[in-house]
Amino acid sequence: MLSMRVSLRQFRLFVAAAETGQVSKAAAALFTSQPVVTEAIKVLEAEIGVKLFHRHPKGMKLTYPGTIFLQHARSVLAAAVDAMLAPQQVRHDMTGEFTVACTHTVAGYFLPSILSRFRRQFPGIVVNCVELERPEVERCIISGEVDLAMCLTSPLQETEQIEVEVLARSKRRLWLPANHPLLDKRNLSLADIQPEPYIMLTVDDAEETSRGYWKAAGLQPNTVFRTSSIEAIRNMVSSGIGVTILSDMLFRPWSLDGARLAAMTVSDPIPSMDVGLAWRRDTGLGRDAKVFFDVCRSHFQNVASIDYDGSA
Repeated sequence: MLSMRVSLRQFRLFVAAAETGQVSKAAAALFTSQPVVTEAIKVLEAEIGVKLFHRHPKGMKLTYPGTIFLQHARSVLAAAVDAMLAPQQVRHDMTGEFTVACTHTVAGYFLPSILSRFRRQFPGIVVNCVELERPEVERCIISGEVDLAMCLTSPLQETEQIEVEVLARSKRRLWLPANHPLLDKRNLSLADIQPEPYIMLTVDDAEETSRGYWKAAGLQPNTVFRTSSIEAIRNMVSSGIGVTILSDMLFRPWSLDGARLAAMTVSDPIPSMDVGLAWRRDTGLGRDAKVFFDVCRSHFQNVASIDYDGSA
């Protein structure tokens, strides 16, 4: 039987290690140190009595028991979020309706799990979702056509009229094939990356942001392909067609066909990818949108931080 040594914190650390494939990346994603992640995994393996990971020089891979445990660990964390939301649920039969705008990246990678949880908690509140380009998001917030937006907050311009709360910040790193020679470099710079064929993501603020930090370094990426598909980028990077710099929150250590990817920190200043909520400052949030806001905040506190302390 498991003892009280096992905590939600250890579950989060284990899930992060399983999803990133490296202790260092799990530590970075959850804003903690590598020894904390290592100790959490050691405690879980001791308590469960099975080996959860196979270790290798470039990281770690789940064992078969580890794969099974991962499914249950995710369920435990999802249940914890639901428990945190339960006291806010004044009436399960609360009814209402509101409209939320989202950008392309948010629609694909963040909104579905939040929307599913919200509908379980508040089935009587109708959420109308619209996907818009970033300039349209701002226009619709200011005009009142949408009640709030979930989007990448860094490119927002009309900050005097729009209130913003950042829910999570994710470091951008270099994605490259798992056997790439650059993996041997100890201090990787944009100058080291510049000769490599570069795959440019074109959705949301990705291309604008990328060109900004390359320009600040006095360089230009050697762009060989531009795409709006993150899955296409994963496949191209894992196949050795090119490299890219994208957010840790979008990173997965494998492509659709199972080929491995790696990620490395770049020494040059590169802004984080910030995901958050935005709404019209002078009108604020209505009741239903405020409930959705609370669900979003609880969700991101679970996936992007160690404790429910509001930090990202």
